[in-house]
Amino acid sequence: MDYERIIMIEPDKRGGKPCIRGLRITVYDVLDYLASGMTEQQILADFPDLTGEDIRACLAFAADRERRLI
Repeated sequence: MDYERIIMIEPDKRGGKPCIRGLRITVYDVLDYLASGMTEQQILADFPDLTGEDIRACLAFAADRERRLI
């Protein structure tokens, strides 16, 4: 997945943490919601600005970052 057009890092937004499409929702936020047991549908209902593609981009971003640690 080409998450680079969805996940953005802006120094003046959320302390430079990776955010989704310039929103103030971080990749960490979405991953934390998923880890806590929320479904994709629940996240989308709570955050109508997000899309399923945004959630998949967060997962791809995290997987890519993890791959670089090894």
